[in-house]
Amino acid sequence: MNDTVIVLVQRCERDGAMAGLRLPLTADERTVLRGRRQTACGREVLLQLPRHGALKPGDCLTDQAGSVRVEIAAAPEALLRVEAGSALELLQAAYHLGNRHVALELHERQLLLPDDSVLAGMLESRGLRVSRCCQPFAPESGAYAEHSHG
Repeated sequence: MNDTVIVLVQRCERDGAMAGLRLPLTADERTVLRGRRQTACGREVLLQLPRHGALKPGDCLTDQAGSVRVEIAAAPEALLRVEAGSALELLQAAYHLGNRHVALELHERQLLLPDDSVLAGMLESRGLRVSRCCQPFAPESGAYAEHSHG
C-alpha cells in the first residue's frame, strides 16, 4: 500500500472518466474543505480546497497535477427517520426543527435528521413516529447556501 498522502486542491469536471478513489464523508464532513481524511480503501488524503461551497456526493477532486481523481460519496450516518399521519403534521415537525436550526433531509412522507435523543423525544411527544436508521444523509443546503458577501 502506498503511504504517500494525496493532497487534493481542486474540484474537477465529471467528464465520464472513472475516479480512481472514493471518499465517503458525512454531511458535516462535506462542509469542511480542509483537513485529513481517508478514502474507502484506506488511502490518506489531505483536503486543501478553495472555499466554494460544500462538497456534494458525486463531486470529483484532484491533486495539483490532475493525476489522481477522487469521487465524493455520502457516508452512512446515524439518523432519525420521522413519519407523520398527515402532510401537515410533517410540515409542522419540519417547522419546529427548522426553528432549532437542525439539518434536515426532506422527503414527501418523511424527514431525516441527525440522531439526537432530545429531538426524538420532542417529536414523539408531538405524536410523530420516530425510528433510527443508518444511511447516507443529504440535508437541504439552506436558503443562503450559494449566497456570498463579496
